Amino acid sequence: MAKAWTTHANATDTAPAVRRIGIADLREALARGLDDFLATPTQLAFLCVLYPVVGLVAARAMSGGDMVPLLFPLVAGLSLVGPVAAVGLYEISRRREAGQPASWRNAFDVLRSPAVFSIAAMGVLVMAIFVAWLFAARAIFAATIGTAPASVTELAHLAFSTPEGQRLILIGNGVGLLFAVAVLMLTVVSVPMLLDRNVGIGTAIQTSIRACLANPVTMAIWGLLVAALLVLGSLPAFIGLAVVMPLLGHATWHLYRRVVD
Repeated sequence: MAKAWTTHANATDTAPAVRRIGIADLREALARGLDDFLATPTQLAFLCVLYPVVGLVAARAMSGGDMVPLLFPLVAGLSLVGPVAAVGLYEISRRREAGQPASWRNAFDVLRSPAVFSIAAMGVLVMAIFVAWLFAARAIFAATIGTAPASVTELAHLAFSTPEGQRLILIGNGVGLLFAVAVLMLTVVSVPMLLDRNVGIGTAIQTSIRACLANPVTMAIWGLLVAALLVLGSLPAFIGLAVVMPLLGHATWHLYRRVVD
């Protein structure tokens, strides 16, 4: 990567300015993200990684036992780990924006970035939040339905046809929303910023929070768009995620570039 940095340990603590953005900026970010995806398709790589993981989780859940109540929280958790998992896509978009050659192989250039340890630290933070969400989801299930159902079909019946299941849906979605908002504020621009600029992890997180506070409505709409696209991508046996996740990754880079000065 053509950067003028020496080591990320010398990162500056100067906080960049954040811009006010609107719906037009979200449309532009998605359009440019789609352009990046079409120019450098990575859906096969996502299928090779995503499907074995999803397949193992689904097979374990379908067999019954303790994994059944966690099937939906695990799938919903994709939105929590996505901002860090997409870091290779940010690099592809960065290269294309700079007029440099870009292919799916350039996603691995992140491993040579001076920011690799800061990005890894963000990954640890996001995974800790993901694990906390799973513990919270299990606790909510235990406090509402209680006994683990024998199958996903039985779980769906309990969730939609019993008072306990309705409380599970209400409380679970409410708590999940809090986790999603927290991750959105912490990561929406921090991870792309670490890759793009010589800043410390604290400055990157603070900038991400300031960007959300400066654009609460726009960022809320972005979060809803991400959630809706992930749901749509999950419906046809998760195959749509191979397109939705790269699209959102590239779009997140362009959103960062529009909101951070």
